[in-house]
Amino acid sequence: MIEIVDLVKNFGELNVLNHITDTINEGEKVAIIGPSGSGKSTYLRCLNCLEDPTSGSIIFEGEDIADPKVNINVHRQHIGMVFQQFNLFNNKTVLDNITLAPIHIGKKNIKKQKGLSLKQRQESIKQLKLEAKENALNLLRRIGLEDKADVYPSTLSGGQKQRVAIVRALAMNPKVMLFDEPTSALDPEMVGEVLDLIKDLANDGMTMVIVTHEMGFAREVASRVLFMDGGVIAEQGTPEEIFEHPKCDRLREFLSKVVK
Repeated sequence: MIEIVDLVKNFGELNVLNHITDTINEGEKVAIIGPSGSGKSTYLRCLNCLEDPTSGSIIFEGEDIADPKVNINVHRQHIGMVFQQFNLFNNKTVLDNITLAPIHIGKKNIKKQKGLSLKQRQESIKQLKLEAKENALNLLRRIGLEDKADVYPSTLSGGQKQRVAIVRALAMNPKVMLFDEPTSALDPEMVGEVLDLIKDLANDGMTMVIVTHEMGFAREVASRVLFMDGGVIAEQGTPEEIFEHPKCDRLREFLSKVVK
């Protein structure tokens, strides 16, 4: 689904990603682990060009989205992103947060349709809004927060905010989901409810890439684990290979500090 070819990312003179090549296949659950400063989040953000690569290619569905001539926003419609800090719009209700993008994109698509009368466009937009609301309520029902549809994010707990952020991404029917340390901003008792939702998505077959410090979660959910250190993928393999039979000294040292 995503092919990464010779990816380099520099911030000024600082080299953060050093010639990474990898392939993320459809249906894979890739967990990225490693020490702070190893390039994990930068790598993830390059996958949908929230960080523009210094050089190299990101091939998504056959097109290099790192090419400046490519309209990245078209491709981002199919790549869901969940951030550490939720990034919900605090001045909009939960329902509005979830329906905002589908309605916005849907309206643009309706406007592009030729031969529609004003009345037909108005009816199409009305139907679009109804469908977006119904889908949002179904997603909220799935995570047990349907009763929070009309409240503002400030009234939610951290775990509730992150679950809303996840279903907001799902409302666009993405082909792949990117999670940037989705539990790092949560109180310990709220971590489980977010991880359970991500596990459900994994069981549904969603392609996902997750930067995480939750080693137990990576071991349980991932089909492949990448260990990053110094801007490169230092080792990768199945959870069993990474956690039970690490090959490189740096990975063994890292696991000795984070796995209890």
